[in-house]
Amino acid sequence: MRVPPSFLEDIRGRVTISAVVGRKVAWDRRKSNPGKGDFWACCPFHGEKSPSFHVDDRKGRYHCFGCKASGDIFTFLVEKEGLSFPEAVERLAQEAGLPMPVVSEADREREVQRASLYDVMELAAKFFEAELQAARGSRARGYLADRQLPPAIQKEFRLGYAPDDRSALRSHLADKGIAVEQMAEAGLVISGDDIPVAYDRFRDRVIFPIRDPRGRVIAFGGRALSKDVPAKYLNSPETPLFHKGNVLYNLDKARGPAHEKGQIIAVEGYVDVIAMHRAGLPQAVAPLGTALTEDQLRILWKQTAEPILCFDGDNAGLKAAYRALDLALPLLEPGHSLRFALLPEGQDPDDLLKAQGPEAVRAVVEGAQPLSDVLWQRALAQNDRSTPERRAQFEKDLRILLSDIGDEAVKKHYLAEFGERLRALFQPMGGNRGAGVRRQPFARAGGNRSFKPNLRPWDLQQPPTAGLKRLAGQSSIQAGAERRERMIVLTLVNHPELVHEFLDEISSLEMAVPELDSLRTQIIDSAALGSALDGTDLRDHLSKMGSGPLLDRLEAQAKRLNEWFLGSGAAQDDARTGLRQMIALHRKAITLERELRAAEAAFALDPTEEKLNALKAVREQLSSHAGSEAQIEGFGAASGRSVDAIN
Repeated sequence: MRVPPSFLEDIRGRVTISAVVGRKVAWDRRKSNPGKGDFWACCPFHGEKSPSFHVDDRKGRYHCFGCKASGDIFTFLVEKEGLSFPEAVERLAQEAGLPMPVVSEADREREVQRASLYDVMELAAKFFEAELQAARGSRARGYLADRQLPPAIQKEFRLGYAPDDRSALRSHLADKGIAVEQMAEAGLVISGDDIPVAYDRFRDRVIFPIRDPRGRVIAFGGRALSKDVPAKYLNSPETPLFHKGNVLYNLDKARGPAHEKGQIIAVEGYVDVIAMHRAGLPQAVAPLGTALTEDQLRILWKQTAEPILCFDGDNAGLKAAYRALDLALPLLEPGHSLRFALLPEGQDPDDLLKAQGPEAVRAVVEGAQPLSDVLWQRALAQNDRSTPERRAQFEKDLRILLSDIGDEAVKKHYLAEFGERLRALFQPMGGNRGAGVRRQPFARAGGNRSFKPNLRPWDLQQPPTAGLKRLAGQSSIQAGAERRERMIVLTLVNHPELVHEFLDEISSLEMAVPELDSLRTQIIDSAALGSALDGTDLRDHLSKMGSGPLLDRLEAQAKRLNEWFLGSGAAQDDARTGLRQMIALHRKAITLERELRAAEAAFALDPTEEKLNALKAVREQLSSHAGSEAQIEGFGAASGRSVDAIN
């Protein structure tokens, strides 16, 4: 049986090689990085004790560095399970939910034609590129210059220009021996029984080539230069090469950086992708003029465990974020989720890049919020909770929404977390927690979200267990919280003998910075393996777990700020004193932050002078707490220093 190559590509796009190989091997937890689609195991083809068998989900390949066995999902079933190639295809097609194709002579002819269409699309791409640099491409070059897309970017993304001529491309391809029927099949010309002469689909437009994951041109997107055309953006139609619902613009160029950084960013359009690239974020892709589809979401998850969806800062962008959220809920799996970033109101990535530069764009991405937070915030914004009946309805609606989650383990944890948030929301804390206040949508980086002087409405309903969030433009309170978390973790790394002594305190400590929280968990896990920890062994273990760059950054920061008591050279007594003090200060800050939220919520509901004075009092305590650390008599003496304060 001969199977069309396109059908094999469809299977590879839906079934990860780690899912196939993982049934036959046990992944090495120390070397594997599931979030990046990177897996290691002992080779199933020859006996070995240390893992040299590598599986890469992004490439869809496996390779053993010992016996040199290599292949893809089909090869693995043939070599490991003894299936014939047709049997392997049939099994994997069933797993992918694809019916087996009936291959006829006509099907074979279409495959040949499909292969030749790649050549036609490449000829068209080169034509558009040449036209952009020709005399009649001057207007298009001016548009690109206005968008700050220089010749180097134009060349890198193979931008082009379709002349304002109904037959420019058709005539060029005809001169190359391409039949009009092929041009129409490729979506380059418009033809039909009622059209006497076929004419070019793209006219007077800047052209963005759309490529498949292998870098082959399969379609085009065109941006109109005239204002009076019906469609500002025009894509190729569906063709044998192009199905826009399962293609992401720039995936071929973004896959490498996404693998290196463990991050992929989905934005809304072609120019947004290029803006991200110019801002130092080459791991950006975009759907093609439509809402994100299930197939596109699965493609993103093949690149990284938590893709970031970055939307324009307007109502349409917020609606797009919520549509993606609803699409993702039934598809969530352990370890697979989404993060959401919303740009300042009224701006897209290109606008923000021009106005504030690359750092502002990167800050938006770094401030991306987890799906669970956005889901909670949307529920708060869209529901009235001013009466007991309405609060009961709010809780019921939440449970119905969470029932859409397909994976039972993920659903269980969502129900548990949202149950805690509900209890915190409805529990009186220094006054009503603002049950009737409508929460604003999740915070836009750089946006002005003022509600009352010095109030942040996105904090009004935040559950106490959420800790202190890191947002673009951190307050001194948040910066202080991050500093203390950094100091606590680095002390434990350099003085692991204190881990068991403070195990209960550090296990229960609320931490807001995800990477520091993860490092804290790794340290505790290491402590569980034995009664004593060795500093060198612990650091080696953490480096193998992927935390080496973070440790280097923490050490460099401590050295720059002269935080000597965090280093391994500090006396144990000083390290112990400093750690105890940081833990106490951190707990106090969290308590004050909770009191602040309660005071803000109370003032928002009842803006009286009494409530305002109470709010000011809490703010003054927080300001005092953030501005000075407690003095410790004799601190530093054990290390031969005269310093008497942590600061």
